Amino acid sequence: MRHHGRVSQNSQPVADPLSIAALDTERHVAAAGWDQNPRLFALVPTADLLEREPHLKAQMRGSDLAEGALSAIEQEGLPPTSNLESLLGGIAWPDSVVGAALAVERIVVPPEAERGLPAHTESAVDALAAHPDRQDVRLLVAVTRDGQSRCLLRQRANDRDDKVALGDEIAPGLVHALRATLEA
Repeated sequence: MRHHGRVSQNSQPVADPLSIAALDTERHVAAAGWDQNPRLFALVPTADLLEREPHLKAQMRGSDLAEGALSAIEQEGLPPTSNLESLLGGIAWPDSVVGAALAVERIVVPPEAERGLPAHTESAVDALAAHPDRQDVRLLVAVTRDGQSRCLLRQRANDRDDKVALGDEIAPGLVHALRATLEA
């Protein structure tokens, strides 16, 4: 696997707790299909979670119980927003949360598609959404307090678990914004 902004297909097994938690969380989000609102997750040490909720151990499998494993806990009831940075700017986590993950869907177009867009934001978004070369993608960004990050990218056109790209900085702006929620 390659990291630091470069992308690799998830063809080799990952063993570090953050990558495992990110992949499991992305698959959980993918199971609900496309056209979802952003979804936010707290990442907590699985051992701490099981200490507070021992009945959950029956639902765990091998990698869930490994040393240093992380569990994702969805933060339900996020308010709808068109400004993700503003939403994230209002979030602070307790010390028991060692990381966070965010899943968002985006439209990706070739650079030339951005030339000549209407000045009005809604019209520009509509033009990009109707572009014949648009690609729908889902990003899952996961970060920890100690500075680690993982980014996963799934394309709607290649919507399979074995076609999810993995890297550290696929979405540096989201990595930075999500990391800031852990610093408050």
